[in-house]
Amino acid sequence: MNEQDRVTVNDPRGPVNNGAGHQYVFYGIGADWMIRKGVESLRIVREDRVRLADRFVPPLGYRVAADRLEKPGSVVLLEAPPGSGRRAAAIMLLHGLGEDEGADEEGVRFEELSATDKDEGPLAPGEGDRFLLDLSAIADEEVYGRAQRLLAMRRTQVQEAGAHMVVVLPSGMKHAYSPELEPHTVTLGRPRGIAVITRYLRMDRMPFGPADLGSADLRHLCDRSPMRELARLASLVRTARDRGRFGADFAGWLDQAMHAVSDRAGEVGQQMAAVRTAPERALLLATAMFEEAPSDTVYEAWHGLMRTVRHEEEATTELARMDFGARLTTLGIERDPDERLRFGRLAYADAVRTYFWANFPGTRDDLRDWIGHAAGLRGLTTDDRVNVVVRFGERSLAVGRPDHLFDLAVRWADGATGTSCDPRAVAALELGLSHERFGGWFRRRIYECVRSDPLSDGLVRVLTAACLQSLGATHPDQAMVRLHYLAVRKGQAAHEAGEALLDLAGRDRRSYRLLIDRVRNRTLREPRGAEPHLRLLTELLRSDRAPNPPSWPDLFLGWETVFSQPPTELWNPLVSSWLSAVASDSTRELALGVMVGAARGRPGALHRLYAIACHWAGQAGHPPGAAVAALFWQHIDQAQYARTASADRAGTGPRTTEEAR
Repeated sequence: MNEQDRVTVNDPRGPVNNGAGHQYVFYGIGADWMIRKGVESLRIVREDRVRLADRFVPPLGYRVAADRLEKPGSVVLLEAPPGSGRRAAAIMLLHGLGEDEGADEEGVRFEELSATDKDEGPLAPGEGDRFLLDLSAIADEEVYGRAQRLLAMRRTQVQEAGAHMVVVLPSGMKHAYSPELEPHTVTLGRPRGIAVITRYLRMDRMPFGPADLGSADLRHLCDRSPMRELARLASLVRTARDRGRFGADFAGWLDQAMHAVSDRAGEVGQQMAAVRTAPERALLLATAMFEEAPSDTVYEAWHGLMRTVRHEEEATTELARMDFGARLTTLGIERDPDERLRFGRLAYADAVRTYFWANFPGTRDDLRDWIGHAAGLRGLTTDDRVNVVVRFGERSLAVGRPDHLFDLAVRWADGATGTSCDPRAVAALELGLSHERFGGWFRRRIYECVRSDPLSDGLVRVLTAACLQSLGATHPDQAMVRLHYLAVRKGQAAHEAGEALLDLAGRDRRSYRLLIDRVRNRTLREPRGAEPHLRLLTELLRSDRAPNPPSWPDLFLGWETVFSQPPTELWNPLVSSWLSAVASDSTRELALGVMVGAARGRPGALHRLYAIACHWAGQAGHPPGAAVAALFWQHIDQAQYARTASADRAGTGPRTTEEAR
């Protein structure tokens, strides 16, 4: 049987390796933090698409778009109003084309293309590849004009390759649409809101019937709210159920969720109008940022916030002021039996955070500095710290300050000690990379960062984790570019980046080929600084890194580049790995001839290969090893004889530097 045994681990409490290859453990964040208000995920990996497919309600016009997209080389442009779920529809159209993972040995790509970024490499689509291009955030005619020119180029590439692409068009820009795109455009309607909320609730296994969704208020919400708000409403119903303190039946959970969606902003505004003093307002914000954290930690964060905003302490001693518990009660903040703080109303903390970032813009720099310190307070678990980062990041991105989130990620990463990877920094970068509006900004900023000098080991590790875990899932080519810059640095952190890069390249044959081409080009283009690239290329070309079955043309090009450099100790493990591979698997015997062919015309390289084989055969000490070495020597003799015969026919010429040695 060729089928591998599989083990399912439910609710693991630590790192689990359930397959071949290296395991990289980066303590970061779970998958559910992306499904939050104001944070739209760019991830379109299979797991996320399957989850979306379970909850997706096709809008009017969806079938027309799906029929057009089926043909290889097809490009479909979607026109739909904001809030109609147009991005989700685009993803589902591509997902509906069938299985994409393991479809063939090359691997079918499912990627989002940049609307305005300059990618570091060509698109190079393959047959069956699927691409999403979301232009919905564009509101400027000049920017849209550039995007349409880029779209025209990509459309041609997709059509010629037999790939598929779905484009989400911006609303309010129909007057600027290119006429040539009209035949490819499909107009989508808005899904029935009540059908959407019903689908979400059923997937969450809610106990309800049609009559439970019959209220006029709910119908009004379903008819008017954007799809993301309906998804949030369903999520709040689930939260109300799971927390066990917002009613005991579906009617109570739904009522609490609807109040959270409809009334919280007004309730916070009323409270802020009544609470005028800086300490009380600071305590509201500290609790909103650190909800569910220990009360002593929230107390410390509260005082840290007042120091950061330069609030003068009261002249009286603390014993003469209102005690902490009384302040909490006055503000509607509860302290549970575990001494953790929370608001009594569902989703109130989110509304408080939204209010502060929207209405106190002059404090945003101070809030960044406060979180930079407070997210590391004692008493916080890793989950507490990551929650704080996500809450801060959501608000910073919502008001257009991605730099605040990136600055904190760098600050935390630079402060890491030992070989640790700061989970706060990883969470910050993953949140930014997965954001619909600012994902491109974070990709560019990381690109600039990996090309700069110097970088701390902590930052290298955090950038490695973000590229491997987040960017590698959505933009694998760009992830490899950034990891390559990190991998050719010096130090243990750079070595870890190299291992992550090799792991990413080993996921499919296309990625493997792209990395060989990239590292070869850098090695040949920069001969004076080629050694780190050459080391990486040599490791990439080992037998245990190559895809199965091997891609002999790609290996030939890589080996040819390695053998064109002066012989070094790097050759020994590379050549020996393939001799051992052939000894244990005769189907890889072609490697012997291909490897010798890559050294053809270089006598010094052939001599070195002969010597390595001699050393390997002596260590092997068994008949298969001797037979493999003998066959390898035969290939070398034939290559040398062919060169000698050619030289005899052409006349004796000057010896090369390698021959002289």
